[in-house]
This record gives sequence, structure tokens and C-alpha cells, in this order.
Amino acid sequence: MGDHVLVPLDGSPKAEEAFDYALRMPDVDITVITVVNPFDIDPLTPGLQSPLGKAGMPAYSQEWYQKEWKNAKQLHEEMHKLADERGVPFESVVKMGQPTRQILTYARENDVDHIVIGTHGRDDITDILLGSVADRVMRRAPMMVTVVR
Repeated sequence: MGDHVLVPLDGSPKAEEAFDYALRMPDVDITVITVVNPFDIDPLTPGLQSPLGKAGMPAYSQEWYQKEWKNAKQLHEEMHKLADERGVPFESVVKMGQPTRQILTYARENDVDHIVIGTHGRDDITDILLGSVADRVMRRAPMMVTVVR
């Protein structure tokens, strides 16, 4: 059994690059995590909106949650195929809530050795502006974190 690596996925190209990076690491077991955020109309696209169309207002439509859960599972299935092709042990989990909190809680409770996370950084100014999920995970995680840009 290799190092347990956690890769947060949100459907972005940078998250997929982080997954690819993790696949190339030697002797690892990968778990991917997607967090369905009730404040976000589409957890696979950055932004704070809600299914109600009002920023910052959560919605509790069962259909919406089921759709988002299904989208996340489909994304995980695609990544599972890539992991299988390379012979890398793979698990996936979908959680509900605030992304940073869910990622860090999962990592602590499941003996994760390393987090590999993509960032949506667009330029050098992003380094000045704190607040991204990747930045918060990097600063708060008790284990090694690799940020893929």
C-alpha cells in the first residue's frame, strides 16, 4: 500500500491536471473528492450562486442535489477509468458542504498523507488575493499539499 493521496475535483482543467499529477506519483493510492456546495449552483464551476438564483442563498431542492451528486459521480467514473489504465488504486467520495472544511475533515479522518489540488490562479495577482479553496487547504492542512497551477 502506497501513500494515500487526496485529489479534490471540481471539473476544472486545473483539477484534472492535479489528478494527472497524482497519477504520475510513485506508489500511491488515490482518493478523489468532490464537494457539493449548497451555495453554489454548479460545484463543478467556480462561483457563489444558488439554485434559487440568489447569491449566497442555499436551496434545498432534492432534484438539484441529486443532479449535482450524479454529475460528481460521473466525473469520478471518468477519473476511475484513467486510474485503472495506469494500475493506480482508486476510491472516490462525494460530500456536501463547504469545500475547504470537507476536504480537510476527510483528509484528517482518513489518514491522507498528501493532498494534490489544482488552483484557478489566473495571474500573479492571485497570489496576493487570499481566499481560494486551494490556498485555504494549503495553509490549514496538517499533511503535505501540492498545488498544481
